Amino acid sequence: MRKLYILCLILSVTFSFAQKTNLKKADALFRNFSYLDASKAYEECLQNIKDPSAQTLKNAADSYYFISDSRNALKWYRKLYEVQGNNLTDIYYLRYIQSMKAVMDYDEADKITKEYLDKKGDKVEINKYVAQKKYMDSVAKAKPLYTIKNLDINTSKSDFGATFFKDNVVFTSARDTTKFSEKLYTWNNQPFLNLYVAERNPADGSLFNETVFLPNVMTKYHEATASFDSKGSTIYYSTNIVKKNKLVVDEAKVNNFQIVKGSIVNNKLENPQKVFFDSDDYSVGHPSLSEDGQLLFFASDMPGGQGETDLYMVKIAADGTMSSPQNLGSNINTIGNEVFPFYQNGVLYFSSDGHYGWGDLDVYESKLLPDGTFSTPRNLGAPINSNKDDFSFIIDKTNAYGYFSSNRAGGKGDDDIYSFVKGKPVCNQSISGMAIDHKTKKPLTDVTIMAYNSYSEVLGETKTNFDGKYAIEVPCNKVVKMIAAKPNYSSDDKTVETTGENGGEIKDVNFELSNYDDLVVKKQGVEKVDVNPIYFDYDKYDITPKAVEELSKVVFVMQKFPNIRIKIESHTDSRGKDSYNLKLSDNRAKSTRDYILSQGIDASRIESAIGYGETRLINRCKNGVKCSEEEHVLNRRSDFIIIQK
Repeated sequence: MRKLYILCLILSVTFSFAQKTNLKKADALFRNFSYLDASKAYEECLQNIKDPSAQTLKNAADSYYFISDSRNALKWYRKLYEVQGNNLTDIYYLRYIQSMKAVMDYDEADKITKEYLDKKGDKVEINKYVAQKKYMDSVAKAKPLYTIKNLDINTSKSDFGATFFKDNVVFTSARDTTKFSEKLYTWNNQPFLNLYVAERNPADGSLFNETVFLPNVMTKYHEATASFDSKGSTIYYSTNIVKKNKLVVDEAKVNNFQIVKGSIVNNKLENPQKVFFDSDDYSVGHPSLSEDGQLLFFASDMPGGQGETDLYMVKIAADGTMSSPQNLGSNINTIGNEVFPFYQNGVLYFSSDGHYGWGDLDVYESKLLPDGTFSTPRNLGAPINSNKDDFSFIIDKTNAYGYFSSNRAGGKGDDDIYSFVKGKPVCNQSISGMAIDHKTKKPLTDVTIMAYNSYSEVLGETKTNFDGKYAIEVPCNKVVKMIAAKPNYSSDDKTVETTGENGGEIKDVNFELSNYDDLVVKKQGVEKVDVNPIYFDYDKYDITPKAVEELSKVVFVMQKFPNIRIKIESHTDSRGKDSYNLKLSDNRAKSTRDYILSQGIDASRIESAIGYGETRLINRCKNGVKCSEEEHVLNRRSDFIIIQK
C-alpha cells in the first residue's frame, strides 16, 4: 500500500527487457519509480554480481519494500546489514526491522531494534520503546475489542480509504480506470485510483451499489482519500498536481500530491480550489476534517518534518481562513511514515510504521489534550492490526462500527476494505507497589501477589521482581482484596477500591512480610512463638495491657500462618503453695487462650491450654532454695508451642 503513503507519482515508459537485463536498466527503472519491474530486474542481475554495492542492495530491497513484498525485501536488507552492520542509516534500520516483522520474525526484530536504540543512545527513544512494547504485550493477551469482516465489494485491485458521506461510504479504488488508454501506474502496474460511493447496509456494514463519485472529478490520474464536512456539502480530497491536463513534476521528476477543496452540488464538484499549503515541491494528502469543521489533519513530506511523512494540523476559522500547518510533533511523528489521519470524538486515529507495532503500518489512537498536544499513541491491537499494512481507519460517532484497510494475507486484492464492529472496551487499572521484609525493611523478590474480588474469585496474579516491585492489572470499579505471600513468610493483605479510569494506576500498595524464623525460637527441637514474659497482676489471671502486647504477637503469627496449631503452657516460680500455683497457672493459661480466641482465631487451632504451676522449673530455684528475683522470673513463663505448621 506504500504507493500512496509516499504521496507522489511518476509516470514513466516501461522499459523493454532484453534477455539479459543489466544493472543500468534496473537502476533506471528504480529511478523512474517502476518498482515492480525494478524488483525483477535487480533479482536477475544480482545473480551475476559477486559483491554488489550498498546502493544496489538498497535499491533491490527498496523495490520489493515499496510493492509490499516483505519476504524478498528482507533478503536484500539482510545482505545490506551484513555489509554495513550498525552503520545503517535510521531509515534503513526501520525498513529492515519492519520487513522482519512483516514476516513475523519478531524476536530478531526486537534484537535489531535494541541494537539500533543502543547505537543512538537516546534515552527518550529507549523509554518510548520499552513503554510501547510493554503495552503491546498486554494488548496481545487481552480479548480483542473488534470483530472484522472482509467486504464483498473488494476487487483484485486496490480498494481502500473508506470514509463516511451522509448515509453512504466513499472509498478509493483502482477498479475501473483503465478506460484512459489502459494507462497503468508504473509503481505497481495497476490502474490509477478514483473515488467511488456505495450504499451501506446498517445490519452488517456491507457496501453495495458502488458508482463513480462525482464523475466530473474523475481524471486519468489519481483521486483518493476524501473527507467531508458534517453536512456532506464540502469535500477535501487528494489528487495529483496537474496543469493543463499534464502532470507537474519537480526537479527529481516526481509528481506530488495536493489537497483540493470544493463544494458538492447536485452530485457535482463545484469551485475546486487548492489549499494554500499545497506545493509543487512536496506532497500533501490524506485530508481528514473534524466533525465541527474547525480542524483539518493531513499527511505531508514537506521540509522540516520528523521523518518520511508526518502528520500536520491546520485550524479553520468560521470564514474559512486556515492557520499555518502545525506539525503534530515527536509524540506522534517518527522517522518513518505517519499517514491516514482520522479525527473523531477528540481522538486522532492514524497509521504509522515508525512506532512499535506488529509490522509495516499499524493503526494507533491518540487523545487531543487540553493543552493542544496529543497523548502517547496506543496501538489498536489485533485484529485491526496485523504484520502487514493496516491503515485508513474510521469509526462512527458512537464508537460502535467502522472500516479500515489492509493488504494482509487472505484478502481479495492488493488492498482490501474491512468492516468492523467494536465491542465495549474492558476497563482495567493497574495496582502497583512493593513487598519488603518486616524486620530488615529490604525488598523481597518472588512474593506472590494475588488479587481477589468480593466473591473470592481470582482477578489476577503476579510476583515481585528483583527490586521487590510488582504491578497487577484488575478491573475498574471493584473492591479488590490483595494478598501477598511467600514461602516461610507471613502473608499480608490490603483492600483497594479501583476507580472508573481505564488505564489508571493505583500506586504504593505495599506489603510487609515477616520471616517465620524471625517469629519463633527453637530449643531442643521444639519451636515456640517468640514472646517476652507475660505478666499478670499479683494473685490474678486477668489479661493486662502488657500481656495484650505480647499475646498480639501470637495472634499475628496465627493469622499470618493459617496452618499453625499451638498448645499453651503456663508456669509459675516455686514461691507459694504448690497447689495454689498449679491452679493459678492453669487459670492464666486458659485466660490467654480465651484472649487469642477473642481475636478471631479458630478454637481448633489451640490443642490445649494447661497450667503446670511449679512442676516444670527450668533452673535450680525449687522450694527451699534461695534465688534472686531475676532467677525466679525465668520460671514465670507462658509457652506457645507450635505443634503443626
